[in-house]
Amino acid sequence: MPSDSAVRIVWIYPDLLSTYGDQGNLLVLEQRAARRGIPFESIRVRSADPVPETGDIYLIGGGEDRPQILAAERLRKDGGLHRALARGAAMLAVCAGYQIMGSTFGGEEGQPVQGLGLLDISSGRGSVRGVGELVAEVDSALNLPTLTGFENHMGVTRLGPGVKPLAKVVTGVGNGDGFEGCHAGHVVGTYLHGPALARNPALADLLLRWAVGSELAPLDDSRYEALRQERLTAVASR
Repeated sequence: MPSDSAVRIVWIYPDLLSTYGDQGNLLVLEQRAARRGIPFESIRVRSADPVPETGDIYLIGGGEDRPQILAAERLRKDGGLHRALARGAAMLAVCAGYQIMGSTFGGEEGQPVQGLGLLDISSGRGSVRGVGELVAEVDSALNLPTLTGFENHMGVTRLGPGVKPLAKVVTGVGNGDGFEGCHAGHVVGTYLHGPALARNPALADLLLRWAVGSELAPLDDSRYEALRQERLTAVASR
């Protein structure tokens, strides 16, 4: 990306998939770009609008069953997200948004619903709700610190050979197989709320690095780190 170009951050369907404070992920990216003097443009795409293909970072959040199904239907027909990721755009997909990135996910009665096929995963309904703090150790290839967040879902997600687990679960449920989320190329899927990027600023910086194509200037993250340590300590003491 040219140095004088703005990073385009696209928030997909906030009217359908933003149940657990996932707008915070957009705010964190905006703030971390601004603190470094990186120009940015934020685009909120409602479900009646076309998804622009020219974004640099795409965000999609969590939601309930019916909005999740509707979002998947509209994104399949739209095709803009498919074309954006095909040319290398970055993405963070959270919870319901994570599930619809795969081939199938569980519908209102647990029936399989067609997903977007953008990640080599499939999801369904589990027997027990995963709710509470989630802590996980990240795949070493991403060079990120321990993830911390909040999960609230009944999803069980199976990973295919086209993706790698994002992290190994220390506390919580995650995908239901001992791992949390997945990553492939510049796409990250996760069950972490909190919101995820407020708890894990290094993950926000990973998305920004992918978008700008270079290393980022360091920031004073002492306030973020205090929040992270408070949560990690609280979970460890249980």
